[in-house]
Amino acid sequence: MEFTTSVAGVERVGPETVALTLESPADFVAEPGQFVRFTAEIDGEEVSRFYTVSSPDTDETFETTVGLDGGDDEGPDFASYLANLEPGAELDAAGPFGDEFYEGEARAVVLAGGPGVGPAVAIGERALAEGNDVAIVYQDDAPAHEARLDALRERGAHVTVTDGPIGAVTADVVTEADGEQAFVYGFADFVAEAESALETAGIHRARIKTENFG
Repeated sequence: MEFTTSVAGVERVGPETVALTLESPADFVAEPGQFVRFTAEIDGEEVSRFYTVSSPDTDETFETTVGLDGGDDEGPDFASYLANLEPGAELDAAGPFGDEFYEGEARAVVLAGGPGVGPAVAIGERALAEGNDVAIVYQDDAPAHEARLDALRERGAHVTVTDGPIGAVTADVVTEADGEQAFVYGFADFVAEAESALETAGIHRARIKTENFG
């Protein structure tokens, strides 16, 4: 669906990351791991980018996590545009899109790189709210959403944050229990590393839900 949403708030959640909270239309429903497309006119150019939902539900509002990398090789700096929006500003959107999302699996193993932490915390919060298990392996040298990650730990999730290789950590959290589902969210280099780590740990690539950010 296509819709216009209003900004409810923008919060810095890491050294190079903001969380954008938006009003949900009455008929908008997206699951953790799905994504939306935002469109805006910047410097006279219409620009669209995709961002993954980072809230555990979309009741009343939904959130996306936006990484700020100082520029956009494909045109105007859309991330900075989003980060500088004021509450009440309107934004054209469409979605949700994507099939690689959380569907109530009994145990979620989420490998996240960079802004992939957004869907990771969303899946973690939804899984625990539904009485399920979750393990998160998050690779970043400037971590975001640390408060939410700490809260997940306190509620019983297995959370590891590292700026190094994830192979050994991944092997520690894969149990191959019934109902276990692996998820990977991040840019291409991280996705390759994560899928390799999961295969080494015994999860075939065909069984992994992956969203490659490019």
